Amino acid sequence: MFEASSPAASYAGANAAAPSLPRAGVALPQLERAVLPRWGRVPGLAYCEYLLLRWAYSHDPDHLTGNAYHGRSKLETLLGPGLFHKIRGKTVIDFGCGYGDQTTELAKRGAKLVIGLDIREEVLDAARKKASGLANVRFLNPQQCPRESADFVISLDSFEHFANPSATLDLINDLLRPGGELLSSFGPPWKHPLGGHTFSAFPWAHLLLREQALVGWYNKVKQQAISRIEDVSGGLNRMTVGKFEELVRASKFRKASITPVPIRKLRLFYTPFTREFTTAVVKCRLTK
Repeated sequence: MFEASSPAASYAGANAAAPSLPRAGVALPQLERAVLPRWGRVPGLAYCEYLLLRWAYSHDPDHLTGNAYHGRSKLETLLGPGLFHKIRGKTVIDFGCGYGDQTTELAKRGAKLVIGLDIREEVLDAARKKASGLANVRFLNPQQCPRESADFVISLDSFEHFANPSATLDLINDLLRPGGELLSSFGPPWKHPLGGHTFSAFPWAHLLLREQALVGWYNKVKQQAISRIEDVSGGLNRMTVGKFEELVRASKFRKASITPVPIRKLRLFYTPFTREFTTAVVKCRLTK
């Protein structure tokens, strides 16, 4: 059964290849070629957008700092105050655990065993040091984790980053015991004002400007050399609310509840027609 509710009513493969570009365009100064994608000559308008971005935002604005959770539990804020009662005495997987902040919190708040999963070994090493002294915490990569081992899988701020979110849903389903649940919250989704994450120099910049300009600007301010948005560190798969709902419908989960949460300041403008542009985060509860 699939239920999509609303307040108003990978670890695998890469995404599609970067689009080919026409040969015509503005010849770039030699110094600029190193910071723009190596796609040959960039169309003149994209180059103008790139120069404007460099002029207006010479440094990364870094809008998504996580300061909204300063002094309070991110887990409790996103997944509700009843979360810690629910996981007491249970085996929990923190999927995409990063440096283990939420993993250690779950272990300290009553879980029988918490397994933090991530594909980056350097991150797992740092998380192990952070959780030193906690007997009920383990940090593994997904291949090391036993299947059907968890009562709950928790995933925060991850589904917009997985290279293959469909395969990730299947893997999470395999990790859960029968009747187990995935509790997830992610955002901002792609069409949110800052849905481009680090590419959102200003609201909806990632939708208004050409990808070549955004990638060139990112390479300059971050001193990187990527060729497309999906290649950003941590990944960015352009996940929308509708796309996530379609993925869940096609998944192996037998029951789902999905709740798009409106941006507080745009709540009055939140409708079924505007939800893609006015959704702050997407919360879901999926049952195996």
